[in-house]
Amino acid sequence: MRRRALACFAALTALTVPLAGCAAGGDSAAQGDKTTFTFLTFETPNLNAAYWDAAIARASAKVPGVKIKKLVAPSADRTSYVKQLDATGQMPDIMIAVKPDGFAQAGKLAPWSAQELKNYVSPQSNPIGGRVYQLPYNTQPTPLVYYNKASFAAAGITSPPTTYAELLDDARALKAKGITPFVVGGGGKDTWADMYPLIATIGTDVYAKQPGWLSARAANRANFTDPVFVKAAEKVARLAADGYIDRAGLSRSYADTEHAFLSGKGAMYPMGSWFAAAADAKPPAFGIGVFPWPSDDGKAIVPAYTGGGMSVSSKASDVSLAKKWAKAFMEDKQNLDASVKADGSIIAIVGYEPPKSMGPVYMASVKAFRTAASRDGVVNAFSIESGDGSLPPGVADRAAIGVQDLISGKKSAAQFAAYLDEQWAKATQ
Repeated sequence: MRRRALACFAALTALTVPLAGCAAGGDSAAQGDKTTFTFLTFETPNLNAAYWDAAIARASAKVPGVKIKKLVAPSADRTSYVKQLDATGQMPDIMIAVKPDGFAQAGKLAPWSAQELKNYVSPQSNPIGGRVYQLPYNTQPTPLVYYNKASFAAAGITSPPTTYAELLDDARALKAKGITPFVVGGGGKDTWADMYPLIATIGTDVYAKQPGWLSARAANRANFTDPVFVKAAEKVARLAADGYIDRAGLSRSYADTEHAFLSGKGAMYPMGSWFAAAADAKPPAFGIGVFPWPSDDGKAIVPAYTGGGMSVSSKASDVSLAKKWAKAFMEDKQNLDASVKADGSIIAIVGYEPPKSMGPVYMASVKAFRTAASRDGVVNAFSIESGDGSLPPGVADRAAIGVQDLISGKKSAAQFAAYLDEQWAKATQ
């Protein structure tokens, strides 16, 4: 779920969904023999209202005495929305896929104990001061490259590229046939959707060689203006300058960008693994393949994030009960299966196996991730990290806006890098 990405960049300008009927301070409240908790979710084309309502009902059936008041974030930027709610004394009791950074340090979230995390494959994902504040239930490769098999065939491409030089050759061949090589969006509130080419190049060119690069940046031992980062950004700028990324597509929303690819308006779609669910739900006639964004030397590198689960407010009227409900939601087999089917989740809970009915694009996505993992090729996904060693609050939002300028040609790679250093300084001063 993103999550989006996971991933959640666009800044909100107004509190658009008032919370009626919440207890004072936004905390949970006892009503008769039940305790009511506010639960913040989000909705996407994959994870719609029906998905959330069914999942909430299943968890509530396992934890008697709980009543859930569902709240829906007005945009993909759930974290900024929670900040607005918190500022008005209405912080949700339970929330999903909200970055805990800032909230945890301020004592506003309840940490998960080692015992509570025993069922998770990566129980120490995204620690903040050594403690975990979000259940790490889902791994999301962010991005993989989904490609139109018919477009590749029309351009004479017989197999996916394995090196960056081959990727450029394929983009050149596609353009020569009048086919847009890359589908990229990011319009309106969905500016975060423009980030995936950059996340990919940071993964292959920076993190694969220096896994702790962002921690080094936090310690002022590295800067965005360092040649290694600028080179990665330059790859994205060059793809756009050469006409391989359709700059006009930047005005598309996330949903419209997904539709553009599924409608055959471009050959390659760098996107998080959740796209596999949409691809398998209504398979296009052209067929969809999957490959990792290629590195210069051909090693398979896959940026990924493990997290995305529940966080619980430390101010909930009954923190223990809220955590019990959150775990019941996250660890319910039907809920997990529904998440896999609806959002292409790669579940990171011990012993979980996805439904055997999952489609070919999902299975190819899992295979690409597991292949990279088996070869020590999984790296962090730039800007989607949380916890220690992540971007300061707000910088990911600004990075997505800066990528708009990088792709449109308003900023060079060097200027974009300098802009990120400026944003870092503002966020940490």
